[in-house]
Amino acid sequence: MKKVFITGGAGFIGSHLVETLILEGYKVKALVPYSVDNSWGWLDTINKDLKKDLEIVAGDICDQDTINREIKGSNIVFHLAALISIPYSYVSPRSYVNTNVIGTLNLLEGIKRNSVDLFVNTSTSEVYGSSQYSPIDEKHPLNAQSPYAATKIASDQICLSYYRSFNLPISIIRPFNTFGPRQSLRASIPTMIMQVLNNNKEIKLGSLKTKRDFSYVSDTVSGFLSCIKNKKCIGEVINLGSGFDFSMKQVLSIIQKDLGKTLKVLVDKERIRPQKSEVKHLLSNNKKAKKLLGWEPKYNGTQGFEKAISKTIDWFKKDENNKL
Repeated sequence: MKKVFITGGAGFIGSHLVETLILEGYKVKALVPYSVDNSWGWLDTINKDLKKDLEIVAGDICDQDTINREIKGSNIVFHLAALISIPYSYVSPRSYVNTNVIGTLNLLEGIKRNSVDLFVNTSTSEVYGSSQYSPIDEKHPLNAQSPYAATKIASDQICLSYYRSFNLPISIIRPFNTFGPRQSLRASIPTMIMQVLNNNKEIKLGSLKTKRDFSYVSDTVSGFLSCIKNKKCIGEVINLGSGFDFSMKQVLSIIQKDLGKTLKVLVDKERIRPQKSEVKHLLSNNKKAKKLLGWEPKYNGTQGFEKAISKTIDWFKKDENNKL
């Protein structure tokens, strides 16, 4: 049985990836942040039958000794751990460098010392900044418009340097805006859904003009899995996006239509990025993913997006799902 080591396994995308890998027959070890109450994040909620093939390790990717010790014996490494809140990166950029850059470096040193078949680094479409042409392919210039984006660019570049310098089996997967069950309420779609579900008469949001390419979480997970036993992805940067974009105004309209409610929109200044930092438009060119990974999103186009939104709303309707 192949052994997989995952950082960020307790989070939104990571927990879905853990579940899917176990169902696919892999033995999984997940690194989660230490918690005084022994919380494993979303991994606390997965089916008990799956946990027999899951090992939880509490630790910090910034600790090289922990990484070297826990990565031993792993065949595949998925690196999803990161600080991701863009607004907080304005406040505490050094912590983003420590986690997103030094943490990645620690993992690269770990796999250099412990041979693996595959290391997948999780990137983000934010590295492109506002699109200079659209749709965005992997050759698009990188343009950090936030400290968060700068650290993710650095993480990607360090990975590519280790691939070129030490011939390590590294792939960079670059999801566009993933959404779905378990996503943090800080994200745009969950905050819209919950404000509408809470029967508010008004809804507080940031800019409604920005456009994003949204991917349902199961599509993103299938993209990660497509890298396994696939030598074509080694040394490559690969976009994962639906190839369709929606403005925040359109997203809100779809959510309100699904729930049969209309709310007055108020601008929340805390959700407005500094003018030069706002990424106005992200739309993926996913031809490379189709060619190298054989990957295509199941939830694409307006109908696919609406179906995925409906599935997400159904999940958020259940109170027990909103505890994290």
